[in-house]
Amino acid sequence: MGLTARIRTRDGWAVSHAVVTVTDMTGAQVLRLEADAEGAVRDANPLAPGAYTVIVTAVGYAPAAASAIVTASGRAEVGTVTLARQGGTELPPPGPWTVDPAHSTVAAVAQHLGITSVHGRFTHFSGTIEIAPDDITKSRVEAVIRADSIDTGNGMRDDHLKSPDFLDVEKYPEITYRSTGLTAAGSDRWTVHGELGMHGVVRPVDLDLAYLGTGADPWGGTRAAFRATAELHRDDFAMNYNQVVQAGIAAIGTTLKVELDVQAVQGESLPLG
Repeated sequence: MGLTARIRTRDGWAVSHAVVTVTDMTGAQVLRLEADAEGAVRDANPLAPGAYTVIVTAVGYAPAAASAIVTASGRAEVGTVTLARQGGTELPPPGPWTVDPAHSTVAAVAQHLGITSVHGRFTHFSGTIEIAPDDITKSRVEAVIRADSIDTGNGMRDDHLKSPDFLDVEKYPEITYRSTGLTAAGSDRWTVHGELGMHGVVRPVDLDLAYLGTGADPWGGTRAAFRATAELHRDDFAMNYNQVVQAGIAAIGTTLKVELDVQAVQGESLPLG
């Protein structure tokens, strides 16, 4: 086997139309291959030992380059080459999208005792996305999270977080988010402006959003992937509980880092898969 490589988008989808060009140290082209339907590139002909440059191109993506060293065996294993979308040319198709909770995560990280981090996630949530057809900045996002689905891996801590000291889930069973606008921050990055409702308080909260790509799923549907982050201060949502331990260090930090990894399915419902 000569050269092998895998061409993927940032979210792991195969780029089936990628072209791989291999040049030697003089700049002369020695090989040109096209990726198959799985984004794989394979060539059975051995290459002469030496150093090579591998250039990967695909319509709608920025070119990527990698180095390859061919040993006496004549093999060059390039591994995975990741392509980034160029110029925002492949935005999600317009229309409704439904968040798939089974393949998405809503997580938060808080500092504990000033030295470690506590990681938690909500296990029950739903959401919808409406991609505007003409102006992407007019797209909308709505999400509802069940507050009592908080899971930090510790039952006693979870019960405390559900209590009136924090989320007070009996009085405020839902956490909601509704977007109010979108601002471009790059070809595949956006700032989502919106309002977060939690613990009986509604505050403006911006999400830093990265669009990771769109592709087919095994159930005949189309999926889009996103990653979003935000920083919250629980004092802003009337959660002022704090136990102070020695040296004046708060047991639980007041700042939360929110991390969202979202897969959305095109359409108004999820597939039966």
